[in-house]
Amino acid sequence: MQSGWYRGLSVPADTEGFFYFFGEDENQMKYMGLSEIREKYLSFFESKGHLRLKSFSLVPDHDKSLLLINSGMAPMKKYFTGEITPPRKRVTTCQKCIRTPDLERVGHTARHGTYFEMLGNFSFGDYFKKEAIAWAWEFLTETMEIDADLLWPSVYESDDEAYAIWRDDIGVPEKRIVRLGKEDNFWEHGTGPCGPCSEIYFDRGEKYGCGSPDCKPGCDCDRYMEIWNNVFSQFNNMGDGTYTELEHKNIDTGMGLERLACVVQGVDNMFEVDTIRRILDKVCEISGVPYEAEGGKDISIRAITDHARAATFMISDGIIPSNEGRGYVLRRLIRRACRHGRLLGIRRAFLQELCEVVIAENKAGYPELDEKQELIKKVISVEENSFARTIDQGLGMLEALTASGKTLSGEDAFKLYDTYGFPLDLTKDILAEKGMTLDEDTFRELMQRQRDMARSSRKASDAESWKSDGMSFDDTKDTEFVGYDRQECDAVILALAADGETAGFLPEGTDGIIVLDKTPFYAESGGQAGDSGVIRAGDTVFTVTDTQKSGDVFMHIGKLKKGTLTVGDSVTAAIDRDRRAAIARNHTAAHLLQAALRAALGTHVEQAGQFVSEKSVRFDFTHFSAMTKDELKTVAQKINRDILSAIPVEKRSMPLEEAKKLGAMALFGEKYGDTVRVVSAGSSVEFCGGTHVDNTAQIGSFHILSESGIAGGVRRIEAVTGEGVLKLLETLEDTASSAARELKLNQIADLPARCAALTAQIKQKDREIEILEGRIADAKIDALMDGAKKIGKVRVVAAAFEDQKSASVRKMGEKLSDKAPGVVSVLICREGDKATIAVTCGKQAVEAGAHAGKIAGQVAAVTDGRGGGKPAAAMAGVGDMTKIAEALESVYGIVENLL
Repeated sequence: MQSGWYRGLSVPADTEGFFYFFGEDENQMKYMGLSEIREKYLSFFESKGHLRLKSFSLVPDHDKSLLLINSGMAPMKKYFTGEITPPRKRVTTCQKCIRTPDLERVGHTARHGTYFEMLGNFSFGDYFKKEAIAWAWEFLTETMEIDADLLWPSVYESDDEAYAIWRDDIGVPEKRIVRLGKEDNFWEHGTGPCGPCSEIYFDRGEKYGCGSPDCKPGCDCDRYMEIWNNVFSQFNNMGDGTYTELEHKNIDTGMGLERLACVVQGVDNMFEVDTIRRILDKVCEISGVPYEAEGGKDISIRAITDHARAATFMISDGIIPSNEGRGYVLRRLIRRACRHGRLLGIRRAFLQELCEVVIAENKAGYPELDEKQELIKKVISVEENSFARTIDQGLGMLEALTASGKTLSGEDAFKLYDTYGFPLDLTKDILAEKGMTLDEDTFRELMQRQRDMARSSRKASDAESWKSDGMSFDDTKDTEFVGYDRQECDAVILALAADGETAGFLPEGTDGIIVLDKTPFYAESGGQAGDSGVIRAGDTVFTVTDTQKSGDVFMHIGKLKKGTLTVGDSVTAAIDRDRRAAIARNHTAAHLLQAALRAALGTHVEQAGQFVSEKSVRFDFTHFSAMTKDELKTVAQKINRDILSAIPVEKRSMPLEEAKKLGAMALFGEKYGDTVRVVSAGSSVEFCGGTHVDNTAQIGSFHILSESGIAGGVRRIEAVTGEGVLKLLETLEDTASSAARELKLNQIADLPARCAALTAQIKQKDREIEILEGRIADAKIDALMDGAKKIGKVRVVAAAFEDQKSASVRKMGEKLSDKAPGVVSVLICREGDKATIAVTCGKQAVEAGAHAGKIAGQVAAVTDGRGGGKPAAAMAGVGDMTKIAEALESVYGIVENLL
């Protein structure tokens, strides 16, 4: 083994900082835990003038090109493109990342994983190659104490500048500097900024090589492992095969934390790294299956370990299991882990225990895991238990479907997905283990058909319609919002648009968009509806029906009722004050609602979405069961007490860290700047940029209209305040008065007693009707028996009834079977435009070979209907009403063929 590489060593968790000596030359490398390595890296670059930023959320911020953050630079793309000014020209991060393209390989190899952390140091037009290379070398060889003789740099084949830095400034021998081609050492993604790379490889030793004397970085063998990649963004790809020099050159460094930990800890793969290994050991403890004892079991152990890490971090960033988007990725990971648990013999819920270990191992670097621990465990538990109710049934069905043949039909795979919640990748995993294939084309076709049927024909909003035409205000100055303090202001028109295009002026009668230099109109954001109102210039009137945002440009959407408007015109913008006031009442009520829900249900409650308009409050929140009447009553009472208490509502801007110290609630998964606006009302303290009342008394009153589930683990409350409550009371009073008049009552208060009395009368009459129908049925039974036809050992009754309920006909058949066990009865009842076939077979008739399910199916088929059931009783539906007589005629032959 090459000196300095200490694979296979067992290092206890409390030995950070201890030195180990290996090999004949006693080269030394300091053992460090993963958390210590992360801190060493960030501290090192802070000492080089970099601003340490917290990891961005796994949920991309205003980037529709990504489902989940998958690299260190991904959340900072706009810093590189210049769309957003970075907080400093030098930045360092340790970024949480999720990649799922190779999800099916996770577990099968020790190299694949979905969750990882990416260390990065970035320069936005500041330092360049010389500093980036020097600091990379200093960190690896001095801070991490990796033997310099084991490190091999690579450069782009024509990058003489980087080559000279490695050779002359760093002092790396030329024989250990490798030039690689564009495929390996040049980063570009279509048009735009791009540039050469310089990577640093770690030599794992000849044991992992291919034996070739020319073996070096770039070889396909496992000897040389890339641990550092410097991207020198210095060119602009023009898209025509040519490149121009960038005026401001950037540095983008990427280094996998887990990969570096493998080197420093001397282990083969990420699953052996200290923090991850402790999660893996917990899987082994729960399952009772040792690691590396049975190869097939290791696949499941590794898959569960990885998926528990990924799921924990995804939930902490606000992702909830669902059937689409990133929520579906989370659901797949949890359900895949559940299935691998079954393969290890785990027959109970266990992922919550793993989450506790994931949180304990990572909370030092990510304290939000500890803060969200209750929610993370609850989400995991609910999803796991939900899947557990169907997984065994689904696995049993899949086992039966795969008992013979080499291909599973798309129809069967779709049924597994649609009925049992089996993700397609789970089905494919199991088929691969059995050496089977899947008719995936048919599955996709059925999925698409389901989506098409479910897709509503909702119209896109006005703003989205404008955006879809490709209209852009990118070159327009940002709008100054003055609406917190003012409801009207003078402004200048910066831009106009109509018919999806920017315009120099708007003629009378035109639907269009106005952009102003400043405005009192609140643009829809944060779950608050945009303002409406008017924009005037003398006699010219533009009616604003909605206000939306494009970046920080406010778009006033509406219609020019009178006159014309031109870019540069001075105007007066005034909001609809009554509507704004109603929206403010509902928005503040939404804050009080969240505080009341957390008090009543627990701190796992988090906002999962909201929309407040002048009409109502719609508030979505994380909770895992329907609220009881008492819980809803408690929540509503608390809010109304807060309203009656006339609590002042404070709105202040402050540094983010100060707001956190106040305990301000942040929107789940949202990213905030250094300065935030905090709205406080009693126990409610939230980050919020919306408009609010000045005192809770201005809300008037609060009433919950409904509570319902909208997704797994997400509930929704709809409520009204102020005038909305008054209108509701008026409607309820009108309804109650109308009901009282119909019942000849003098006052509404008598309604409950009168309704109870009527209900009792109806129940009594229903009982009397049931007795009468029974007597009528008995009379009909005697008549039916008289007309029964003898076939073999059984007697067959076939008859049709008009305007008879299917339940009474079914009971008639049951009575026939009880009275005469050797009878087969086929009774058809017609109710309006529908008809039902009820078939019963007495005990002796069944013993003779009669089968109610088969008879019902065949008789129904005569009418183009369908049905079936058990041997003693079955039901079917009639397809073509005109064929009922033909169906009755067929009964005798059908029965005869069964005997």
